[in-house]
Parts: sequence; structure tokens; C-alpha cells
Amino acid sequence: MALAGLFLLLFLPVHLSVNFMLLKSDPEPFNKAAHFMATFPLIKVFELVLMAAILIHVTWGITLQIQNWLARPVGYAGGSKAETSFFSRFMIWTGATILSFLVLHFFNFYFIKIGLVEGNPEDFYSIAHGLFSITSYNIIYLCCFILLGFHLYHAFWSAFKTLGLDHRIWTPVVKKLALVYAVAIPAGFASISIILWLFR
Repeated sequence: MALAGLFLLLFLPVHLSVNFMLLKSDPEPFNKAAHFMATFPLIKVFELVLMAAILIHVTWGITLQIQNWLARPVGYAGGSKAETSFFSRFMIWTGATILSFLVLHFFNFYFIKIGLVEGNPEDFYSIAHGLFSITSYNIIYLCCFILLGFHLYHAFWSAFKTLGLDHRIWTPVVKKLALVYAVAIPAGFASISIILWLFR
């Protein structure tokens, strides 16, 4: 789950860089990028790897959470706050929210690309701008990215710990990098939403 999660962490900045093209008044750069990602053979292979990473990460996350619940069906009388961070306790719920948004995202974009949902796969620019003009969509989008930030913060540094890279010197550094990443990536996506919603 940690390895799949780290792979997904690498993908998010790539996705964000493409999404910034939505801020251009010219739809061609974004549509060309979307077309390239949909047709280039190497990208299509990468897409399969990405889907596998999502499936592995989600499946193992749910499995481990169920194992934890079954291992201790009755909570500790005094709670376990000292041993478990706030972010760790709610990872399953932030993850479930992100998964729900991912399904919505697939309906709005990926399923159009593969022909399961009606829409023009050669003009995702207009589709995205149309969605970002809807107030309810923006509210859902922004709430999900706030929760994504919480999820990313814990996921970033705990993945390194899971892989045995916990160290008294490097772990505080990794936690600081995790905080920067967990703020910067959601803030980047959120800024696109806000600009297109309120100023375009």
C-alpha cells in the first residue's frame, strides 16, 4: 500500500501541471495535452499502472482497516490518542471521501474518454470549464481537496516509515516535506477551481 501510495504521490504534480492549462483563455494547449495522454502508447501503459496503483492502494487500505477493527472491536477505555495521531485515525474516512470524488471525476472525464459517458473527448477544456461554473461542484471539489491535504500529509511520511526509512534525523525532515506537499498540491488544484468559478 505504501509503494502504491508513493507512486500516486508522484502522479499528482503531473496532473496538476496539466490542469493549470485550464487557466489559459486558449483551449488548445489543454485539449492537446489531454489528447496526447489519451493516445500516446507509453501514456496508455502508464494509465494501466496508475489504475493498478489506485486499486492496490484502496484494496489494501480497506483490508488493513478492517483487520484493525477486528483486532480491537471494542475501543480502549481511555482512548488511544497518545499512540495514534489524528491523521492516522481518520485516514480511512479521508480516503473514502477521496475515492468517492475519484468516481465522480471518472464519470466527468475518464468515462467520457473511453465512451461510457456521453461527451466530447476532444474538448475536455469546455467540459472542465462547464463543471467549474457550477457552485455545488466547486464546493464538493474544494472540500475534497482539503481532506486530500490531510490524507497526503500522513500518507507521505508514514509511507517512508512503513518502508523502514524511519530515522531520528531524517523523519522530521520528511514530515516537513510532507506538510509542504500536503498544502501545495491541494492548494494548486483549489486555486484552479476558485479562479475558474469566481473570476472567469
